[in-house]
Amino acid sequence: MYRIFAILLLAACVHSQGDVMGGDLDSIINQIFTPSTVVAPVTTTTTTTTTTTTVKPVIDDRAPSTLVPPNDPKDKSCVMNNKQGECVTYYLCNKSNNTVITDGIGLLDIRAEGPCVSYMDVCCFLSDTRPPTDPITPKPEIVKPQREGCGWLNPEGVGMRTKGETDGETKFGEFPWMVAILKIELVNNDDPNGQKLNVYVGGGSLIHPSAVLTAAHYVADRPELRVRAGEWDTQNNKEIYPYQDREVESIEVHKDFNGGNLFYDVAILFLKTPMDLAPNVGLACLPPPEEQPNPGSRCFATGWGKDKFEKEGRYQVILKKVEVPVVDRQKCQDSLRTTRLGRFFQLHSSFMCAGGEPGKDTCKGDGGSPLVCPIEFEKERYVQNGIVAWGIGCGEMGVPGVYVDVSKVRNWIDDKIKGKRYQTDVYTY
Repeated sequence: MYRIFAILLLAACVHSQGDVMGGDLDSIINQIFTPSTVVAPVTTTTTTTTTTTTVKPVIDDRAPSTLVPPNDPKDKSCVMNNKQGECVTYYLCNKSNNTVITDGIGLLDIRAEGPCVSYMDVCCFLSDTRPPTDPITPKPEIVKPQREGCGWLNPEGVGMRTKGETDGETKFGEFPWMVAILKIELVNNDDPNGQKLNVYVGGGSLIHPSAVLTAAHYVADRPELRVRAGEWDTQNNKEIYPYQDREVESIEVHKDFNGGNLFYDVAILFLKTPMDLAPNVGLACLPPPEEQPNPGSRCFATGWGKDKFEKEGRYQVILKKVEVPVVDRQKCQDSLRTTRLGRFFQLHSSFMCAGGEPGKDTCKGDGGSPLVCPIEFEKERYVQNGIVAWGIGCGEMGVPGVYVDVSKVRNWIDDKIKGKRYQTDVYTY
């Protein structure tokens, strides 16, 4: 997920033309959807007392992307220990003795290969599977008491355990404030009643049951949007707790947002109906005005974006995380001046920086997603200090990623939230 959040989203009612789990997503996107909007390079003008330099940094976002899940195979038969079985969701079959269970206890290996197409399924003897007319509602493996307030991480996930995370995959529900911002696109513009896709626009964070914080450059010109909370694996809908979709009622873009250089790149999406807080859906905390994290603080960015820059990168199926250090402002500006931005580049006061370690960064499509840093003396509690904005490449040594500094826009956020007669204490720690 190295500028990772980028990606995702499920087709609302599309049938894929084959298993795309290991395919080239860019090719797949070209087959089913041709983006009508291309994000233009940003022109940044920097000024010294005697010199004005215009540069065109490539902002690492992209036009809307769609991930089409593979077809759910009609033939669910499988063979285990030379005995005929059927692929069922893991919580419907006990691996130890192959009898149906109801409590949802299981250990999933997200990289396991087996006789079933989905890692969420196991091969169960036919005599032990539950008929569709007598469904089971699984109980979560462990239900922790709901903790009061915002910003609580679930480091072991919620409702189910997983193993095999070797490449930054998150646990289910680990970052409950993470949301995906979607718009609905027709597969065929000439057929208004035809198939539609939920097209990923960018990432965001839930700061109030009815409000989402994101980057302005992803949403400023898109009046019809939808927000999805509680998403994790974009090719499955078998998780213990479901995702939630809500329509966006209105968009508030910062009054000083500049689409050319991305100054004050922040927006709030107000939802038509509030999200229901759940083990996999929670609120992010926001920092007090002007309170930045200390340089060197280790923070997390999350998303479904590309793992590498340019065509070599692949979008992620499971929500990923990357741990990056906060970078001192002057040091960040000095580092960015060594890139194509040039030696006169000036980092605007609305930005902060994090990263600079090789192979660790946010990347294309991760824009709008949160950067969260630990709250001192409160274990497993985090505050959102940044919003993914832009960068030069992805994960290059010594080149940090650039984020909106949330502390610089906290007063503006409060003003807009209060304008809706909502309480700001829900995101205050």
